[in-house]
Amino acid sequence: MIWSWMCRRKGTGIGWRLRLMQCHSSSAWCCGQKQKQKEKQRVDSQSLKLTVSRCPSDLIALSFFLWTAQRRRHDTVAIDHIVTVLRRLTHRYNTVSATLSELKSIGCASLTNPKSQLVLLRVYWRAGMYDMVVEAYEHMQSAYGFVPNTFARNLLMDVLFRTGHSHVAVSLSLFNHTHPPNFFTFNIALFHLSNMNLKSQCHNTLPCISHIFRLTLREGYSPSPLTFRMLLHSFCNINALPQAFQLLALMTVLGINFSVNIWTILIHYYCRLGRLHLAANLFNNMLQTGCSPNVVTYTILFKAFMKYNMLTHAFRLYNGMLSTGHVPDLILSNVLIDCLSKAGRCRDALGVFLSLSHQNLKPDSYTLTSLLSTICRSRMFYLLPEVVIDSRHIDTDLVFCNALLSSLTKADLPSLAVGFYDYMIDDGFVPDKYSFAGLLSALCAAGRVDEAVNMYRVVVMSSHDTDAYLHTAITGELLKVQKYRKAVSVTGLAVMNRYPLDSVAYSVGLCALLRDGRIQEAWTLYYWMKDNGLKPSVHTYNMMFFTFCKAKDLPVIKQILREMIESGIHLNDRNVFNLCKYSCRLDIYLSVLNLLGEMRDLRLLSPKALHALNFVWDEEGVQSKHKHQAEVNTDCNPILDSSSSEDLSDVAASVG
Repeated sequence: MIWSWMCRRKGTGIGWRLRLMQCHSSSAWCCGQKQKQKEKQRVDSQSLKLTVSRCPSDLIALSFFLWTAQRRRHDTVAIDHIVTVLRRLTHRYNTVSATLSELKSIGCASLTNPKSQLVLLRVYWRAGMYDMVVEAYEHMQSAYGFVPNTFARNLLMDVLFRTGHSHVAVSLSLFNHTHPPNFFTFNIALFHLSNMNLKSQCHNTLPCISHIFRLTLREGYSPSPLTFRMLLHSFCNINALPQAFQLLALMTVLGINFSVNIWTILIHYYCRLGRLHLAANLFNNMLQTGCSPNVVTYTILFKAFMKYNMLTHAFRLYNGMLSTGHVPDLILSNVLIDCLSKAGRCRDALGVFLSLSHQNLKPDSYTLTSLLSTICRSRMFYLLPEVVIDSRHIDTDLVFCNALLSSLTKADLPSLAVGFYDYMIDDGFVPDKYSFAGLLSALCAAGRVDEAVNMYRVVVMSSHDTDAYLHTAITGELLKVQKYRKAVSVTGLAVMNRYPLDSVAYSVGLCALLRDGRIQEAWTLYYWMKDNGLKPSVHTYNMMFFTFCKAKDLPVIKQILREMIESGIHLNDRNVFNLCKYSCRLDIYLSVLNLLGEMRDLRLLSPKALHALNFVWDEEGVQSKHKHQAEVNTDCNPILDSSSSEDLSDVAASVG
């Protein structure tokens, strides 16, 4: 097509035709030469593979490979053929020095050749035997006079970063002593430093990244769009906003178009910060520039909308994605199941799961774990056997097993849950804190409370890193089965041994003490929690207020209300009703009147609570209320006393 177009465009002169034919002939000759070269390389690789496979000795095969490296450059296909040979030799001789000594013993003279030495390093690196790369590098320097060049130093620096063989400073020192550095020198350092930011959020590498990036530009190298994306992701991950914006400005100046991955990284960053209006604006700007979002972009934004209960925005976005022809992948489907379940739309979540087969998508472990959560929220436990059947076709992980263990207990099958735990251990799973919590819950639900407490003691005493979650779990489960004294003993053990308890663990411990009628001990534990720098939660404040309001302890009531005002904690409706019930004691009511007025001004009282207070807000209301309370048996009033047991169990219920 191009040939005929050029003939029509330039005329039909003989001279032009001749020149055109010469150019065409030259081009054809070049193409022919390239094709012959490719065929020759293919033949060489095949012949090398055949030679290596027929060689009676791995040592001879490696020796022959190193000898041929002096005469021509081996491609990756040829190197992959010799990797298996080198692995067998390493397994046989264990060390590099022993392997090279055996090569020398059969007369291999290539070990002193610079090209062969570099190829040997490359083969070790290609095989993923990074420790052997370092050993070969040092041994060849001392034994065979190896003089490393830029390629060898780049290889060693990459290995040091990969293995953590030495501190980062050692790798960067090698970077500074690589002369002359090339593009790969800079790129390797930037790649690994960025990965360190992504994995461990290490801010100490930020000056190093900035310095190396400036050196890259100063040397005249133009980083690829992939490098820019990698750096931007790294900066956003550690919240290095100035560096991220500088990088975006540089990309704009250099004329590098923002790819869909760049836009997605920025959107993900603002979603992670909870600044959804900025994330949505970025998404709209992305569309206006003509860049089409992919399924990953939609997934990140959809998940953020659902997390902040912006259901309308989430499903408008989802429908927009479907209208553009994008098909949800398995990850988005998993997110849909999880988010819909948490939003209370369990039927819709199950519908998404059932639609996977129509889209030829096979569920994975995350899918079934989210489905178990949906089943527990909807109480449709008859679906559990189906999940177990489906799990036979996937590689289940510990997260799924823990979810199934918890689901069996919630489905009133605690004995089956205990048996499943034993199966997990027999199958080779190493239990974590969620596994132990699931087992403790199952034992308590099965009535095997003493076994649960003994198991708890064994676990916390044998573990060097006890977790507050385990203490919360066992105490909460003991509360559910009304074993209050057992729960108090577990709390006492944790406090006495100074286990790392969080505010939730303390709250459940307080609930256990209050349920057991040990109010003064609960007040002591409350102070102990605050002395350890932990702030009581909404449940804790309201639970303590309920108890001391019922005990008509005016100083404590006033203190708790003052702390709630300072912390901005809402006083729940039940406690307001209880306060109204005891308002016949004018000294109590008038003493807290100013505090209630402050709570009203700070909007820490609900409209329903304010309506109840207005009834007794003036003196006549108080007197009429007093008269009414004298006529009514408040201890039996189901409206006023409805919270007597519910307030104390709020925290315990939230654990399950």
